[in-house]
Amino acid sequence: MKRVLVIDGSPIFCDFLQSKLKSEQVVTEFAVGNRDAYTKIITYLPDLIIVEVGNEITEETRNLLEKKHNDVNAKQIPIVMAGGNIENLTIVSLSEYGVVKYFKKPIRFDLFFNFIGSILRTNFSMDETPCILDIHLNNDIIFIEISRGINREKLHILKYKISEIISKNKFEDPKIILMLTNLELTFIDSINLELLLDNITSDERVNPNRIKILSFSEFLRKLIEGHPKYSHIEIVNSLNDVLSDFVEERTAGNEQNLIAEKILESDKPVSNDEIELRYQDKAAPKELNDQIKIAVVDDDPLILNVLQAAFEAANMPIIKYASGSQFIKDVIAGQKFDLVILDIFIPDMDGFSILTSLTNHNFTNPVIVYSQATQKDYIYKAISLGAKTYLSKIQKPNAVVNKAVEILRSTPRG
Repeated sequence: MKRVLVIDGSPIFCDFLQSKLKSEQVVTEFAVGNRDAYTKIITYLPDLIIVEVGNEITEETRNLLEKKHNDVNAKQIPIVMAGGNIENLTIVSLSEYGVVKYFKKPIRFDLFFNFIGSILRTNFSMDETPCILDIHLNNDIIFIEISRGINREKLHILKYKISEIISKNKFEDPKIILMLTNLELTFIDSINLELLLDNITSDERVNPNRIKILSFSEFLRKLIEGHPKYSHIEIVNSLNDVLSDFVEERTAGNEQNLIAEKILESDKPVSNDEIELRYQDKAAPKELNDQIKIAVVDDDPLILNVLQAAFEAANMPIIKYASGSQFIKDVIAGQKFDLVILDIFIPDMDGFSILTSLTNHNFTNPVIVYSQATQKDYIYKAISLGAKTYLSKIQKPNAVVNKAVEILRSTPRG
């Protein structure tokens, strides 16, 4: 049986590694500090050593690497490192000590495990189901969105990510909103849904009564209602139901502002120090300025020209559509877009009809609704039809560009 030694790993990093490696019949040992690490290296003679470091290679770490390198029995053991944004020249210098790969955080764990598997000469099982899993924070609300499909590898990462977020933000009463409105769920998904719910509730600090799932799936509702372990989790079909319990300062007439400020928009970036949520779907992501295609659908020529200038200033040209029906014709004809910015009020085909048509034609890339309409019903409807976020036109074009860049960076594209 293969054996891996993990040195100076953080608790979340170690727990996640142990869980995955155990499922692949690989024994994991752990060591903290030079003395403990060197003793275990020469005692266990593992097949692989994984070392977690910070933003620099300390003298202590170099001393450990040198001692291991000078030991005739341990010299040939390969080392994989994971850490901060260390200079490439420093990383190259580590190769003389047997470091065969350095993974910068946040770690792409699909690549990480594929590489470890190649060293151990073991084919790790990896779920390659296309899946987008996004997470952001609003005060003490953890907002999770899953679309395209359910990937079991990402669900395992989510378990540890939730614990990391709770610990780093010192949440005493975390609230979780799980958004599954873009998934068609059937009994075939039962096992994955149970894994999802188990991983969300695995941290003892998470109270099932403080979890709400935004979904229109009758199957999911029956699954939760019939399962004693999940029966306290509430299924809702509108953001207004979420606000009723999760946002304390709600008052009559300000629902749309609270949705925009408390639910749809992140007020605090999620730290990715330990774990990266985004497994890429086979192909590596494009750079933001490398052949990115953005469609802006709006019948107002002034808005089109202002947005064009703002995006071109960010080195991201757009394709303008004054006609909703023409945009849909191009999508049906095979035109690909990484992002769509969409108005609601378009004479020949309104934004809601466009969102519905995109869903019907399996368009899964993100859509930003940018509209003068601020009525809560419009916001609810746009989000429920698949829009990624909703921005009011009182916001300047640069705000749209910033949101577009944020979404493009967090969304795998093939």
